[in-house]
Amino acid sequence: MIQPTDFVIDAASILCRVDAAGEAQVETDVTLRVTDGRIVAIAPRSLAPAEWVALPRFGDGHTIVIPGLVNSHHHSGLTPLMLGVPFAPLELWLPQFRGMRGVGERLDTLYSAIEMLESGTTTVHHIHGGLTGTPDNWQRTADDVLGAYLEIGMRAGFSFMIRDQNQLAYEDDALVLGRLPSAVADWLRPRLAASMAPTDALMAFFLDLKRRWNGNADRLRFNLAPANLHWCSDETLQLISETARASGANLHMHLVETERQADYARQKFGHSAVAHLHALGCLGPELTLGHGNWMSRADLDLIADHQCSVCHNASSGLRLGSGIAPLNEIRRRGVKLALGIDQSNINDDRDMTQEMRLVWALHRETGMWNDRPTAAQVLQMATEHGARTAGFLEVGIIEVGRPADLVLLDKRKIARPFIDPRIPLAEAILHRGGKQAIDKVFAGGVLVVDGGKVISIDRDAVLAEIGERLNRPPTEAEREAQAMVDAMMPSFEAYHREVTPSAGYRSYRYNAMGEA
Repeated sequence: MIQPTDFVIDAASILCRVDAAGEAQVETDVTLRVTDGRIVAIAPRSLAPAEWVALPRFGDGHTIVIPGLVNSHHHSGLTPLMLGVPFAPLELWLPQFRGMRGVGERLDTLYSAIEMLESGTTTVHHIHGGLTGTPDNWQRTADDVLGAYLEIGMRAGFSFMIRDQNQLAYEDDALVLGRLPSAVADWLRPRLAASMAPTDALMAFFLDLKRRWNGNADRLRFNLAPANLHWCSDETLQLISETARASGANLHMHLVETERQADYARQKFGHSAVAHLHALGCLGPELTLGHGNWMSRADLDLIADHQCSVCHNASSGLRLGSGIAPLNEIRRRGVKLALGIDQSNINDDRDMTQEMRLVWALHRETGMWNDRPTAAQVLQMATEHGARTAGFLEVGIIEVGRPADLVLLDKRKIARPFIDPRIPLAEAILHRGGKQAIDKVFAGGVLVVDGGKVISIDRDAVLAEIGERLNRPPTEAEREAQAMVDAMMPSFEAYHREVTPSAGYRSYRYNAMGEA
C-alpha cells in the first residue's frame, strides 16, 4: 500500500490539547493538513486553500480527531493470564513468570502493539523485564523489540529493568534459595546469575544502544529503569541516576507498588522509599515513579518539590490487590500524571480508552464538592503527560508543527443514536468513545489503523503464528520450568507468610493517606 505523504483530514471537531486550567481546547468544522509526517496547517473547512482540494482526503463531517494516546508503563505482549498465570498478590505472582512459555520478542511485541494501536495508542514506554545472558543476547533482545515497534509503526520509549540484588524477594537471594527444595534452588541459581550484570556494564550497553539506534530518533527514545528500591543497591541507583542526567535520558522506576514494598523501606532505612531516593540525590524532573500506591503526603510533597512525575497503573493495582494510588492528592500538588496499562488492563488487553474510563471512575471519591479529575484531565494524562515521561516532548498535542499522531473517531458511533451538543467533547469521548468508535489511526503521518484494524503489518498472520506456536506441545525445557515453578510456589507462600506481617482483612483505602 503506497501511502500519501501530503494529505488533509476533514473533521467535525479536533480536541487539540488540554490547557493549564484543565480545559480541553477544541476546534470545530476544520481541515487539518499533514505533510511529511507533521501537521503543517489547520484551517476552517470553509476557508481551506483551494489547492487542498486535490490532496488525498480522510475524514468527513462526522469525524472527531484526538491526539494519539500514550501507554506510559508497559512490559510485554502476551498477558500472564493467557500464559497460565492466575492473578495473585504481586509477591506471589511474579515468581510464576519463570514458568511461562514465550513466542520470541518480535511476535510478543507485535501482539501488544496491535492491541495498543487499535485502541488509539501510538506511543508506548516499553519497560523490558530485564536482560539476561551475554551482551550479545542483550543486543538481540533489544533489537528484536525495537525492530518490532518500527515495523508496526509505533513510537516507543525503551528501557530495561535493572536489578543487582534480591531478585526473588525482599532479602538476599541466597537466604531465599535456602528455603526452597534443593532441586528448585539448583534450577534457579544459574538463571539468577544470568540476570545479574555489573551496573557499569549495563550503563555502557545503554549508551551504545542509544548511539546505535540514533538514526531512528524520531520514533525511538531510550530511558533507564532501575527496577525498584529493594532490587537495587544504593550505589546502583546513584550510578543509574548519574547516567540518565549525563545522557539526557528519562528514568522510570517502580516504587511502593505494594504495602510490603513500603514496609521494606521503613524497616531497612528507617524512612520511606521516596525519602530514601531523596537522601541518595535521585529525585528530579527526569524521574517518573511507576505505581506509587503507598506514598504518604510527605512523600508527595517531596516528589512535587523535585518535579518528578507519577505513572498511575490503575488496573494493575486493582487486579493484583496492590492498592490504589492517591491520584487526587498527587494532582493537588501539581505533579504531572501519566497513565500506564502495565502487563494488561481490566479487560486483559491494552485498551487505553477503557483504562481512562476506569481512572476517571476510580478517583471520584465520596463527597459532593471533591476536586476530581475531569475527562479532559484524564485525557491529558494519556496524551501530553504520558508522552513526556516516555521521552517524546512533541507528542500528545495537535497543533501546527507537531508530529501527526492522530486518532480519528466516528462521531455517529459515539452518539449512537444521539448525544446532546451541550455535553463537552472530552466527556463524550471518554464516556461514550472507545475502540468501537476508532476508524483510523495515524502515527507520524502514516496510516497504521484503518477501519479499526492494524494495516501496517499482516495482523492476522501475526496472530495465527502466535496461536500456532503456543498450541504446540511444550518443549522439555518448558515442562521443566513449569514443574520447578509448581514445586517452588508452596515454599514461596510459606516464606511470605512468615516474613510479611499480616493485619488481617481491611477494606480498600487510599494507601498511606492516614499517615503523617
